[in-house]
Amino acid sequence: MEFFHEPKINWMEIKWYFIALSLALALIGIISMVAHKGLVYGIDFRGGTLVDVKFTQPPNVDTIRHELDRAGLRNATIQGLGPASDNAVIIGLDLQTTASSNALDTGKQAIVSSLSNLYGKGPAGLTDFNNASPRTVADHLIAEDPLGATAKGLDTAGKTYRDLADAVVNYRNSPPRSGLLTDLGQLSNVPGVTPGVIAALSKDFYLAQYAVTNTKIVGPKVGADLRRQALYVTLAGLGAMLIYIWFRFELIYGIAAVVATFHDVIITLGIFSLVNKEISLTVIAALLTLVGYSMNDTIVVFDRIRENVHATKRGEFIKLVDHSINQTLSRTILTSGLTFLAVLSLYLFGGEVIHNFAFALVVGVIIGTYSSIFIASPIVVYFYQRFGRDGVSARVKVA
Repeated sequence: MEFFHEPKINWMEIKWYFIALSLALALIGIISMVAHKGLVYGIDFRGGTLVDVKFTQPPNVDTIRHELDRAGLRNATIQGLGPASDNAVIIGLDLQTTASSNALDTGKQAIVSSLSNLYGKGPAGLTDFNNASPRTVADHLIAEDPLGATAKGLDTAGKTYRDLADAVVNYRNSPPRSGLLTDLGQLSNVPGVTPGVIAALSKDFYLAQYAVTNTKIVGPKVGADLRRQALYVTLAGLGAMLIYIWFRFELIYGIAAVVATFHDVIITLGIFSLVNKEISLTVIAALLTLVGYSMNDTIVVFDRIRENVHATKRGEFIKLVDHSINQTLSRTILTSGLTFLAVLSLYLFGGEVIHNFAFALVVGVIIGTYSSIFIASPIVVYFYQRFGRDGVSARVKVA
């Protein structure tokens, strides 16, 4: 499919406008990073506690935040998890609040305590079933012995009730309940659960209006290690691509492609700093995706340049580059346009969990597409003009 029939755009004549734009964006981003004393890292990198919580009703984020503030958790972050119909949020405590391993676990307990204060602790003496562990459930069942298993021996009773506790907790945690029961009678669907078992559980347990479905604790050392590894992975990817393009084309093509990709990453990170978005593991995944996407787009242009160099044998290199870009223009618009629509849909409708991931891709697709034309190609032109095969001119001779 062709959007343009033999376009004759002189791309290299307008390259300085886009180079100036790139320099301005990079400079603004670097200034922002300096002003903010670095990038804003997510808990994956800075360390802390993440607690996923599901509610029976749509949660009031402001009320939850106020309750956490009252408990002294003033640095907590709260964001929605999944679609609004899931009634779920992620509550995060940063490293300043959870500076040691003990404090990390204490931070989780503080979140649970605050939610209990907000949504009620239930009748005195009863335990919350929605947040109970299999061991807690088993201990209560052993004490009540609703199946009369104790008559067969304590070991037999213990195994019977531990297996039953595992079954009911697994049922509670499986979709569509996902950790949250609204009626203990629902457990009648679990094999082995009798009316007597439900009666025993009803005697000892109540059902809270929320459930902690997942907890992730990242220590400060692990966060620092993840930051370092993310940097190494990105640099290793760029280095591997440089070597590949060096062997596939020439060294100058590899240098141009890596500089353009590095340009894409720097500008994307700068924009993240400007809009004060967190850098998390999912954002790093998006940046690595961007590296591959931008490199692929650049290689398509370079491959056409190389074909035209061999086909033309002799010609003005700048015009040959313009012609090559024009030949791949329809492909670039089709590929980049569809990719942009896909990642824009993820950004608009994907929910909070992948919001930053999709934002990085939205920015990266735009930056990566124009860098193939206005950053990578001008670098190749510069090298050929400065160190062309004939040593001086911009004329290209192929033996």
